[in-house]
Amino acid sequence: MKKILGIGSALVDILTQLPDEQILNELNLPKGSMTYVNADDIVSIGQRLEQQYGNQRASGGSAANTMSGLARLGIEAGFLSKIGHDEVGEFFKKQMVETNVKPQLLTTTTPSGRVIAMVTPDGERTFATCLGAAAEMRADDITAELFDGWDIFYVEGYLVANPTMLRKAIETAKAKGLTIAIDLASYNVVEESRDFLMELVENYVDIVFANEQEAKALTGLEPEAALHFIADRCQIAVVKVGAKGAFVQRGNEIVSIPPMQADVVDTTGAGDMWAAGFLAGLVKGENLEKCGMMGAIVAKNIIEVVGAKMDEQRWGKIHEAIATL
Repeated sequence: MKKILGIGSALVDILTQLPDEQILNELNLPKGSMTYVNADDIVSIGQRLEQQYGNQRASGGSAANTMSGLARLGIEAGFLSKIGHDEVGEFFKKQMVETNVKPQLLTTTTPSGRVIAMVTPDGERTFATCLGAAAEMRADDITAELFDGWDIFYVEGYLVANPTMLRKAIETAKAKGLTIAIDLASYNVVEESRDFLMELVENYVDIVFANEQEAKALTGLEPEAALHFIADRCQIAVVKVGAKGAFVQRGNEIVSIPPMQADVVDTTGAGDMWAAGFLAGLVKGENLEKCGMMGAIVAKNIIEVVGAKMDEQRWGKIHEAIATL
């Protein structure tokens, strides 16, 4: 069975549930977006939220979440990033190992990255992110040997903030014969780096995951037209349309994945887990419809809990649901 290596920012999520959107406005954080903040701001925001609302902690980062999901679905998964020599970094590494992800973590003296995830009552999440050590991944850190034994290279779109390293990683993986998959991450990230992302998609990427906002930011088109546009430039295109489901296209084959009813608590990790379910199906040789349904099942379950981690009972329900497909 094919093995999947992810690359992204090693982050510890600090999760806070908000009673309304007022504090997002006060902090000038656009609802539903991801905003980079400096080390001082991440501390002050975190302290304010903890005092007012409390919080909980879990390992996070988009690609890391997807790799954890894949491992839970029985796929061999690894994760490449950089952490600091600190308790936060050790916490992240420990959680990776506990979910059977093989960590390939470089280290530095800079504090490990963290992200404050603020969840409003409608389940929408807004991120304030300080990449810390994760931002210190350099092109020189990327060697061909890192990709030995892996078949698919999964990239989180947030890494466009580090374009030289990202290009080196994708070019090296491609030269080693790996299939390249990318999740576009966030609409504002796509807007800021559209030309660079388009170049990657047209020249290196085989599988693209996007939600409708991200797809529009990349192509300027509505979901189905964006799907066709992206599919013309890679092997498989996925455009998720929230409560309406998702569209998947490979060549001339197009499938519509129906929505799944869910009791939405927190949408954190929904896209990450959708990608995990889809890729697990793809690695197992399932057709596109079943791959999409697997993605939908895992995503449905993650939005019914707070944060991007699920307990054993929840994963048991996921495996039971997938077995009925």
